[in-house]
Amino acid sequence: MRIGVLFLALFLTSCIGGDSDDRPAPIRERRSGPITLTGPTPRETQQCFADLSREQVRYSPLPDRDFGSGCIVTGAVQLLDIGVPVTNLKSMRCPLARTFTAWVRFAVAPAAKQILGSELVRVESFGTYSCRAIIGGSSGRISEHGLGNAVDVGGFILADGRKIRVETGWKSDDPAVRQFFATIHNSACKRFKTVLGPDYNAAHYNHLHLDMGRGPFCA
Repeated sequence: MRIGVLFLALFLTSCIGGDSDDRPAPIRERRSGPITLTGPTPRETQQCFADLSREQVRYSPLPDRDFGSGCIVTGAVQLLDIGVPVTNLKSMRCPLARTFTAWVRFAVAPAAKQILGSELVRVESFGTYSCRAIIGGSSGRISEHGLGNAVDVGGFILADGRKIRVETGWKSDDPAVRQFFATIHNSACKRFKTVLGPDYNAAHYNHLHLDMGRGPFCA
């Protein structure tokens, strides 16, 4: 009897161990560092660079790099000046940079002035590139952040000193603040491929996730 119980316990243990082998490998950068990719710059990327220059955006082109685990960033730039300071920006693919710049200039800044009555003086982001899986998901699929194709925006600073943050303003008691967020969210959904906010899931309670990956999807 004891032998049978022992055999059953070992069998169940082996099954549990087998399940863990089926889990996706963690997504992280390779320890040896990124590999710089060589090759001609695609025409689409060249056109994107030209678009940024025409709009008087100051930027620095970045080399194509393979960071490991599928985290590959190509056609990327470092935004230096879009007319309004933005915190925590790292490398981002040029189409994302172009769309983000237009959103800030032609949606966020006007909404701040017209709805909140004050000039936009800074955008607070939680960053762009990050080699990781999708937060809050169970598929283990790489995030658009791992491709330099997403930016998370946490809030905005106005000239009158107000800090308009997603975490506290999304469902603010102030109807003007709620209207501001509704306006810029609606504009983002028309520009980006995917837009995720506090109404999507708990992982986005304090920021707007904006990316140029799959879509369209707006929440």
